[in-house]
Amino acid sequence: MTSASARKRPSCVDFADLFQHPVMDEGLPAGAGPDERRQAAMMVRKAQNLCESCPLLKSCLYDAVVKHDVSGYVAQTTQRQRAEIRRRLGVTVTPEDFDTLAGVTSPNRQVDHEEVLRLRRANPDESLETLAHRLGCSLSTVKRHLRRARTEASTPRPAPARRPSPEQVAAVAQDVVSGTGRRPRVAA
Repeated sequence: MTSASARKRPSCVDFADLFQHPVMDEGLPAGAGPDERRQAAMMVRKAQNLCESCPLLKSCLYDAVVKHDVSGYVAQTTQRQRAEIRRRLGVTVTPEDFDTLAGVTSPNRQVDHEEVLRLRRANPDESLETLAHRLGCSLSTVKRHLRRARTEASTPRPAPARRPSPEQVAAVAQDVVSGTGRRPRVAA
């Protein structure tokens, strides 16, 4: 990789250990000493500076707030700050269920309808018998859930909630990060 292409890459890729550091993700423990606090403050400043110079900052912030529930320090925000931004904007983000997508399930539990659908979408070429085996349920259970999904697809659904604009996300994020007064929630 040339140095020109390395410069185009976001800094969070090159400094992944910093952005995913437990202190950046979870904060300091209650009994942290002055040296730990100083080091944490230096880490935050470095990450802020790296994010500030990134051309992807605005889209990264929007995606981390509206589209994906990610961990670590992202777009000059912590996970807690992004949760507060979502709360103020009325945004709900469902975390990815990687176990279901991989077909990892535990025995003797009720099969979730959405779990069956996610696994089917993730593995469209697998037989229904294979999906049933991965889910730890019977073939008839998988068929019942897929039949229900077809029936629900034919009935009209209410319009999805409107997503906030990138500008709204940026304004609320600035308010949350700076710690200024409470902004009113943006209507969805």
